[in-house]
Amino acid sequence: MAGERKGARQPLSQARPGRPKGGSGKGAGARTAAAGAGAGGPPRKSKLAKSAHGVPPKSRGAAKKRAPAESRGAAPPLTSSPKTTRPPSPKSRAGAHSAASAPRSRRKPPAPPDETFRRLHETYPDAHCALHHQNAYQLLVATILSAQCTDARVNMVTPALFARFPDAAALADADPGELEELIRSTGFFRSKTRSLIGMARGVVERHHGQIPDEMDALTKLPGVGRKTANVILGNAFGKNEGVVVDTHVTRLSNRLGLTTEQDPVRIEQDLMRQFPRAQWTLLSHLLIDHGRAICIARAPKCPVCPLADICPSALV
Repeated sequence: MAGERKGARQPLSQARPGRPKGGSGKGAGARTAAAGAGAGGPPRKSKLAKSAHGVPPKSRGAAKKRAPAESRGAAPPLTSSPKTTRPPSPKSRAGAHSAASAPRSRRKPPAPPDETFRRLHETYPDAHCALHHQNAYQLLVATILSAQCTDARVNMVTPALFARFPDAAALADADPGELEELIRSTGFFRSKTRSLIGMARGVVERHHGQIPDEMDALTKLPGVGRKTANVILGNAFGKNEGVVVDTHVTRLSNRLGLTTEQDPVRIEQDLMRQFPRAQWTLLSHLLIDHGRAICIARAPKCPVCPLADICPSALV
């Protein structure tokens, strides 16, 4: 019979389910639909079949959502358009200008020089040179030793030193090794030994063993700079040729607003312009005493400072 013949083609209703090999697109969808019809059910639509509008099923909603905006003629969003900002009002511009020009911190004015000197003099009426000496030679030796050393330590060393070398002539002939041992505790003893012997020989050779009382003559001696010369002239000879600027004077003059410099020469020039000549030597002693007692470097005692109300750096 025809249905029993070997190699007869089976009906589509009995075909093995699944996607046929090599089938794709419209042909595959038609065969799938035919298979469904042969099985007695409604034809199944292929997942790849397009709708009447030519849009895949999953993108219909997006197309519907875009349609109204496009139909209204809305412009597409600009991806690189420059950001428009509203121009500031004149009032806001004025406020910004005043804020930019105003200082970050309202600093008090500098301490008045005359009032500063008066109050310090009342606080330290006995201010004087802390280096023990009896003449210009001893003061010059002690001042050279005080470099990078405390006055208290120098005062501990100088009695034995002056007993061994009482004048410039004796010091000029000193044995360097012996002198080094006498001043070792003051620090930098080798450099100071060379300065002391060189200074003493200069005094003997140029000034007949006497310490000169002129700035130029003093500063030409080995180991003697302007600061040392100011100490000798102001305290041994009573001449106000300048202001002695050490670490205390540097710190206090900046804190009081009397200068903004860190170089000793420039600080001295600023102080000399603000204080009368008669006060120059004593001014150094007053600032040094105040720096040691109250205006300490790391922890100034501003609550008990007599200059707190006029000091621009006061912490009270």
